[in-house]
Amino acid sequence: MFAPKDPDEYLLESERRVIRVRRHWASLVWELFEAIGLLVGLVMASQLLPVGSALLVNIVWYAGLIVLLRFTYQVLSWYVERIVVTDKRFLITTGVFDINVAMMPITKVTDLTFRRTLMGRMLGYGTLIVESAGQIQALNRIEYVPSPDRVEEAISGLVFGDKKAQQDRFSMLKARRAAVGRRKAKL
Repeated sequence: MFAPKDPDEYLLESERRVIRVRRHWASLVWELFEAIGLLVGLVMASQLLPVGSALLVNIVWYAGLIVLLRFTYQVLSWYVERIVVTDKRFLITTGVFDINVAMMPITKVTDLTFRRTLMGRMLGYGTLIVESAGQIQALNRIEYVPSPDRVEEAISGLVFGDKKAQQDRFSMLKARRAAVGRRKAKL
């Protein structure tokens, strides 16, 4: 009931999912270092407090609990976020409590840039910069994409590939789904 919807539930029946990934775990590294640093600082602060100040020690430990809860929320937010590319559009679903679904039609893509830093090459992530005609979209910069060369190749095939071959392949999939549906209806 409170869990976010599966991103596939936002797809139309006529859409074919090409890619479905979550951001690379490296997107959480800064939050991890931040949480560890704050917890170490709070432990050091609790050791420096006078022995008789139980109220201050409790406040410091509650602050540590808040730091842990904040990090847990960030990990949960990373876990539920999905990047989905279909043959018709890009979707990014985010949010634990407030769900946000950002979309952009594939037909609006005019240029696709793929960037990998040294750290990205070592850990296996990169950045996709999606440009569209005349305006900046909500999905113009997608960071921490895992296996970005494979993702970029699939998106390039959708955007710049042979449209006739894509339509033929899609119509074959649609015919196969209809045939399977008819068989199920007879049973």
